[in-house]
Amino acid sequence: MIRIDRLAVELDAEAGVVRAIDGLALTLARGETFALVGESGCGKSMTALALMRLLPENGVVTAGGVQLTGRNGGETIEVLDLPESAMRGVRGARIGMIFQEPATSLNPVMRVGDQIVEAIEAHTPLRGAEARAKALQWLERVGIPEPARRIDDYPFRMSGGQKQRVMIAIALAAEPDFLVADEPTTALDVTIQAQVLDLLQDLQRERRMGLLLITHDLAVVAGMAQRVALMYAGQIVEVASAEEFFASPRHPYAQALLRALPRGAARDGALLAIGGTVPPLTQAFSGCRFAPRCLFAHEACRASPALRPVGADREVRCVLQEAPSSVPPAALGAGADGTGIVSSAALDAGAGMPPKADAVADPRPTPLLDVQALSVRFAVRGGALQRVRGHFDAVRAVSFQIRRGETLALVGESGCGKTTTGKAIVQLMRGVAEVEGRALLDGADLLSMQGEVLQAARRRVQIIFQDPFSSLNPRMRVAELLDEGLVALRPELDASQRLRRIAELTEQVGLRADALQRHPHEFSGGQRQRIAIARALAVQPELIVCDEPTSALDVSVQAQILNLLRDLQRTLGVSYLFITHNIGVVEFMADRVAVMQGGRIVEQGACADVLGRPSDAYTRQLLAAVPRLPVGA
Repeated sequence: MIRIDRLAVELDAEAGVVRAIDGLALTLARGETFALVGESGCGKSMTALALMRLLPENGVVTAGGVQLTGRNGGETIEVLDLPESAMRGVRGARIGMIFQEPATSLNPVMRVGDQIVEAIEAHTPLRGAEARAKALQWLERVGIPEPARRIDDYPFRMSGGQKQRVMIAIALAAEPDFLVADEPTTALDVTIQAQVLDLLQDLQRERRMGLLLITHDLAVVAGMAQRVALMYAGQIVEVASAEEFFASPRHPYAQALLRALPRGAARDGALLAIGGTVPPLTQAFSGCRFAPRCLFAHEACRASPALRPVGADREVRCVLQEAPSSVPPAALGAGADGTGIVSSAALDAGAGMPPKADAVADPRPTPLLDVQALSVRFAVRGGALQRVRGHFDAVRAVSFQIRRGETLALVGESGCGKTTTGKAIVQLMRGVAEVEGRALLDGADLLSMQGEVLQAARRRVQIIFQDPFSSLNPRMRVAELLDEGLVALRPELDASQRLRRIAELTEQVGLRADALQRHPHEFSGGQRQRIAIARALAVQPELIVCDEPTSALDVSVQAQILNLLRDLQRTLGVSYLFITHNIGVVEFMADRVAVMQGGRIVEQGACADVLGRPSDAYTRQLLAAVPRLPVGA
C-alpha cells in the first residue's frame, strides 16, 4: 500500500543541519502491521511526520519519495508531490495518525466530542446528530467510561490515558485505509491497552487496514506486528519478520535492546543498559553509527556498513553479517559465532553491570510516608454559570505506608485515581479539589503544611510528572530548568556547585552535554522525560512520586533510568511511590504493590504475593491483560 523510497529528511536547527532520516526505505503492505522500533531521537516519529507531510517548519524532505497505492490496486500517487489541498483529502481519510503526546495534539478549547465530530464531518458524509452519534460510538469503542457524559468534556478534565484514547478515536473516526500509530498505547494501562490493540486488530480484519506501529514496547510489537524494522541514528539497522526478530536478533543493537527489558528475574542485579546515547545527527558519519556503543566494534566498523540481505525477507546493517572472510577473527572472538549472532554470555560479560550496593537500613520503626484515609473530591460544574451540580470522588479513603528505601508501586486502570493520589500527597490539588485525610512524612502532615514549612518539605519530596512536555517551561533552556530547583530548594549551593551538580545529572540520565543549552521543544518525548527526571533528582529528595516516569522512554534508556533509581535507593535510601502500568517495571522495581480500582485500593501486599498469587478478581484481570514477549526472547 505504501512504499517509502530512500527518504531523507533534514532539520535546520541552531546546532546545524540535523539529518534526521538518511536513506530510509520500507514497503508497507495492506492489512499488515509493521513495527518501527528504536531509541528516542533515532528518527521514528520524524518518519511518521514526513509520511503525513506534517514536518515542523524547519524540516524538509531532501531526497526520496512516498508512494501510496489506491484502493483495490488503483492509481499510485506520490504523496510528497501533492498540493496541500489534495493532501487534506489523504490525511485523515486515507492515512490516519495517532500522535505521541495527546495533551499537545488535542485542542484545549474544544470539547472532545466536537474534535471527533470534526474529523467525521471532514472525511465522511455524516453530519450533525449522525456525526455526534458516531463520535459517541467511537468513545465507547476506545473505552472511555460514561461516554455520554464525557463527550462534552474538555481535554483538561481527562487523565493522560483518557486523552490518548480520545486521540485514537479521532484517528479512527474516518476509518482510514492506513494508520500511523506513534506510541499509541504509551499512556494506557494494560487493560485499556489490550482493548485498544484488539480494536486495531478488529479494524484491520474488517477493512484490511495497514498499520505502521511506532513504539518502544517490544512486548506489544511481539503480539501485534508481522514485520519489524529497527532504527538507529536515522537509519534502518535490521528488518525481519517479528518471529525471527525476537527468536534470533542479528544486530548487536537489537540483542542489547531485548536484554535491557525489565523482568522480575533481574531484581537482584542491574539491567543491561546500553552505554552512551544516540549520536548527534548534525555530524558527518564515516563508519558504523552504533560502533561507539557496541561491545563488539572493531577496525572493520570504520567503514559504513550497508543494509544487506541475510536470508529470505531479512536485512541487517552490520559487518558481522558479511561473509566470514571479511570479518576479523578478533571480532568473532569478541562474542559472535560463525553466524554473526552475539552470544548471551558475551553480552553478559560486556554489560559492565555495577555490583549490587548495600541498601541503607531504616533504623526508625515508623514509615517515611504514612497515608491515612486519603480522599479527593472534585466539583462537577455545568450550565452557563458553571454552578456546582454534584461531586466526583476520584480517591476514596486510600491508605498505605512507604518505608525509607522502599518502593511501593501503585497500579490500576487509567482514571482510577493513581495520579490524583500522587499529586494530593505533594499538595498539588490545593484549590482544585477537596482533599481529606492525612499524609504523614516522618510524622508531620504534608496536607496541612503551608509557607516555609511546606517549602522545606518540597526539598524532601519531589514528583516526576507523566507528561514531560506540559511540565517543562518551554521558554527555559534545560540548564535553567535544572538550576531553578537548586536555587529554590538548595540555597546552600553556590553557582559553581550547582553547575557541577547539573553536569552530573545530565550524564546520569543519559543526556549529552550540549542538551543543556537547548529548549524542551528541541527534544523527543523520551528525551524530555529524562530532563524531567533529572529535575526531580536535582535536589536529592528522600521521597519521589514517580508518575509513569519511564512510559515515554525506549527500553535502553528505561534500563538506564531504572538502574539509576535503584542505585540511588540502595546508596541514599530514597523511597519511591511508583505509579505505572508497566508490570515488567513493577516486577523489577517494587517491594510492595497496591492495586487501585475506582478510587479505592482493592489489594496490596508484597510484590511477589500480589503478582504471583493475586487474591482480587480485578488484579487477576489486570495481570491477564499484560503483553508478554515470546518465550526465549
